[in-house]
Amino acid sequence: MVPAEEYLEYLRAQQVSPNTVKSYARALALWWQFLELFGLVWDAVTLENFGAFLTWLRTGDEPGVVSIERRGARFAESTISARLGAVLSCYDYHVLNGVDVGRDLHRITHRGGGRYKPLLEHVARRKGRRQAVIRVRRPGRGAPPILTPEQIERICEACASWDPDTREWRGSVRNRLLWMLLAETGVRLGEALGLQHRDWHTGCGDTPYVEVVARDHPHEVRAKSGYRRVYVSDELDRLYGEYVWRLCEVGADLATDDFDGTCVFVNLDREPRFAPWRPESVYDLVDRLRRELSGQVPQAWSPHWMRHSHATALLLSGVPVHVVSRRLGHVDVQTTLNPYAHVSEDAEMRAAADWKAVTAGWRVDAHRDERIGSGS
Repeated sequence: MVPAEEYLEYLRAQQVSPNTVKSYARALALWWQFLELFGLVWDAVTLENFGAFLTWLRTGDEPGVVSIERRGARFAESTISARLGAVLSCYDYHVLNGVDVGRDLHRITHRGGGRYKPLLEHVARRKGRRQAVIRVRRPGRGAPPILTPEQIERICEACASWDPDTREWRGSVRNRLLWMLLAETGVRLGEALGLQHRDWHTGCGDTPYVEVVARDHPHEVRAKSGYRRVYVSDELDRLYGEYVWRLCEVGADLATDDFDGTCVFVNLDREPRFAPWRPESVYDLVDRLRRELSGQVPQAWSPHWMRHSHATALLLSGVPVHVVSRRLGHVDVQTTLNPYAHVSEDAEMRAAADWKAVTAGWRVDAHRDERIGSGS
């Protein structure tokens, strides 16, 4: 697997997302397993071999074996498409490095596809586009899954709730802060876990905001969209203040010489104490909340649903799509329109909740979001 390792090292040098590198590594491991199983050499494969690879991904049948019983596919078509794309990308890399391999895997096309046309589409039509010969037909993407405002509130309340009698929070303020942050700002889980205290600018007579900054993280999470500034509500800012107060009460500020440079979300109950919170630990929390809230929230919900819910709430409350795009950190508006184009036309979804009331406290004014950069 030397060619695969060489390509993966190239991706790391290009600072490609660690999760992307892991995904590509899994795909290439499957490809080399297929080559070994079928007695093939990586630099002497044909289109027919790639077709056999797709069949093997779906069925898992070994050479000379044809199953006569109906079985479910091993992988979803979207996963198979991603695996194929990773393998083709590896071959592209080696072709550009002068290796005589995989040259018949692409063709030049001069026909535009889809309704969206980039600014320099006419130039691309004259020169032609390089297109993979073998592709997987992926099923159409449905609407992004969302949580209703009531479901988000149940998740937050299951973590920590305000006791009006004692006038204090009961439960894990850290956990509640995470879900409120994801729901109100639309940041990705990796971006939230990468936040440091220096990135949270509390309101001192002005509007509080958080800075999403691309930097190294011990658990390989990252700000996927680069730098941007996202303004937050006073309610969320006050909850962050309560959380910091509790951190100091248990000595988190004394455990380091640079508290501002430590991650906002850290271990509180597990060792090593005050170490950056792992994504795996967050998903353990998700599993527990799914059990506790069974029948009250969708069983399949994940942290990324908060981001979809945030975008949906903004669009249904009338926020311009270009503002939503900047807030999400998308490179261009089309990236936002692709998954959310249906939202403004969905009357049933508009009636499901008072979205204007939900977003009323969020800091998403157009003149403020003009200053939010996408990092691209």
